[in-house]
Amino acid sequence: MITLYTDGSSRGNPGPGGYGAVLLYKQHRKELSGGFRLTTNNRMELLAVITGLEALKDAGHEIVIYSDSKYVIDSVEKGWLIGWVKKNFKDKKNEDLWRRYLYVSSKHKIRFQWVKGHAGNPENERCDELATSAADGGNLQIDYGYETENGFLKKDQLFT
Repeated sequence: MITLYTDGSSRGNPGPGGYGAVLLYKQHRKELSGGFRLTTNNRMELLAVITGLEALKDAGHEIVIYSDSKYVIDSVEKGWLIGWVKKNFKDKKNEDLWRRYLYVSSKHKIRFQWVKGHAGNPENERCDELATSAADGGNLQIDYGYETENGFLKKDQLFT
């Protein structure tokens, strides 16, 4: 059983943002984070989950994901994501990340567990520290999915 704690942060919504993830397996611990110049909290919450799952080298794990994001958890656990796929994500935000989640999550058996944010859970607090530090840090990456979806970048500018 692998445990994954995740959190996302956005300084303004949209604004600079970051994600944090802590992977725990037996005596192993891996912390992940990244920051973006312009993004949203929901995107960072979802990216924390994706990045944690992508860090796993092998498929077929049982994973419990702890998150304080009702957006992420409800989208998956209540079946909203399945409906969005059936409608080809018509009028839904964050399609790029949801498709990425679908790909990486299909390799594992995943269960989500909601945890109240900022309530003293040490691993959730650590993820928050990672996410906010990344959002406040220098050398922020471009969230191409957000910036193209919202007209800040044009698709022909992606790799110039």
